[in-house]
Amino acid sequence: MSEPALAFRNVSVCYESSAARTLSDVSFSVAAGERVALLGLNGSGKTTLLKSAVGLVPHEGEIRVGDTVLARQTLPKIRERIGFLFNVPEDQILFPRVADDVAFALVRQGRPRDEISARATEVLHSLGIGHLAESPVHHLSHGQKQRVALAGALVAVPKLLLLDEPSAGLDPPGKNVLAHLLAGLDAAMLIATHDLAFATRLCTRFIMLERGRVAFDGTDTAEVLRDWE
Repeated sequence: MSEPALAFRNVSVCYESSAARTLSDVSFSVAAGERVALLGLNGSGKTTLLKSAVGLVPHEGEIRVGDTVLARQTLPKIRERIGFLFNVPEDQILFPRVADDVAFALVRQGRPRDEISARATEVLHSLGIGHLAESPVHHLSHGQKQRVALAGALVAVPKLLLLDEPSAGLDPPGKNVLAHLLAGLDAAMLIATHDLAFATRLCTRFIMLERGRVAFDGTDTAEVLRDWE
């Protein structure tokens, strides 16, 4: 039996500025290739959960990516396995030119220059923004920046994607393109979203957080919709 792509075991997070836990005793796993929606109201802990999985916030309990337990010494290895999308694209776009930013993960891995260029071009075109490759990032709309950030998360073909509100800022055709693209990938996905239509189209399982705890974890779409209402 293969290792889960991602596993949380009794994970809690408490920020120094607050006495209350943002996450409390959270346990779940995501199988290889599984697409899971992470639901919940604002402040329920969705973004904190995603950030904890890549070591951006301190945690108690165990987080495992594949066969590797998250710890200070394993962070570089774990981050190479994950494609991460922040809910604010400006938080992860590092370079002034689109093509350079998208290619960064491959440059960091030491890939050949021709391979880097071809792969960056491919993923930009797949998201419908190939024409923006030479554009300055600061000229882009929010939705375009969101796609650039997503391209950077996808370019290295990670086995695990952690996506925070990937459909935010996209119009309906853009959401359709994104859902179709993600559905065709082999990667496991944990997708934090408020967009139920997008979630139910793409995901086969739903985890709902309430005040930092798992309130629901299952595959029954009708129950998800009832709980959400």
